[in-house]
Amino acid sequence: MNIIGGVDRADSGSIQVDGLEITALNDDKLTDYRRDSVGFIFQFYNLVPNLTVVENIEVVSNISKSPLDMDTVLRAVGLETKRKSFPRQLSGGEQQRVAIARAIVKSPKLLLCDEPTGALDYETSRGVLSLLQKINRDFGSTILMITHNTAIGDMANKVYKLRGGEIVETVQHDETVAAERIEW
Repeated sequence: MNIIGGVDRADSGSIQVDGLEITALNDDKLTDYRRDSVGFIFQFYNLVPNLTVVENIEVVSNISKSPLDMDTVLRAVGLETKRKSFPRQLSGGEQQRVAIARAIVKSPKLLLCDEPTGALDYETSRGVLSLLQKINRDFGSTILMITHNTAIGDMANKVYKLRGGEIVETVQHDETVAAERIEW
């Protein structure tokens, strides 16, 4: 995921994302790729504790070429009333939604999610998954998610199962399941 996101470099081979060979990019072009095309959602939110919800999102929107409107983003993640709150004043699910808002404010083509529900309870996890489906549908972002929760795979168009760092199975879904219907 870090190589696809342009955070780490591959030792060998090549990786193409949306027709762009990212393994051939120099440092400046790789920075442009990360800034303009990729959003990151981490398991542990990585919010800045002394910044408000809006300020945490602005950390990314201020460096984006064409950020989405802040009110649109806050509405999309259901945090319109929390804009002046600090992370310590938010629940885990609300903090994760701030992290999601920060990732989508730049309208990325690719949204990389590393265990986005790993630190959340069942109901909050389903809410976050539903939000990710909405982002995919409404904003057109491709979502690549890493998870140990195999039930979440039913939401995906394609699932790659890994063992020991190698793909052991690929599953293609003609129809996906809504997050609200996923159970584990």
